Amino acid sequence: MTFTTAIRTCYAKYGDFNGRACRSEFWYFILATTPLFAVLSMKEPSPDDLIHLALNLVVALALALPSIAVSVRRMHDTDLSGWWVLAFMVPLVGSVLTVLWFSRRGTDGPNRFGEDPLAPPPSGLADG
Repeated sequence: MTFTTAIRTCYAKYGDFNGRACRSEFWYFILATTPLFAVLSMKEPSPDDLIHLALNLVVALALALPSIAVSVRRMHDTDLSGWWVLAFMVPLVGSVLTVLWFSRRGTDGPNRFGEDPLAPPPSGLADG
């Protein structure tokens, strides 16, 4: 999956927690959103700076749901429940575990969460 395809897919599946997301889809989305958060966090917002506060709020709201959704779909690709994303909230150990889970290869072929996102599409040719 290419960088632009991954970003488009994440926004097309904005609130879709079903199915699977391959590693490239997840990591390209993280790669695209991290610099934006980094730039916004360089300046500490003050209560008087309403434009900066509003921009932070808009970006956070625009990226929160697709970030959670792609994380859940990434867990599904490794045949784990999406609820395991909450392990990130456990100090140190949870962070390490979720990064390891996000980094490992998804299950080959279909699993209980859907078809393999890296499987080639069916050819559409019927035998017989």
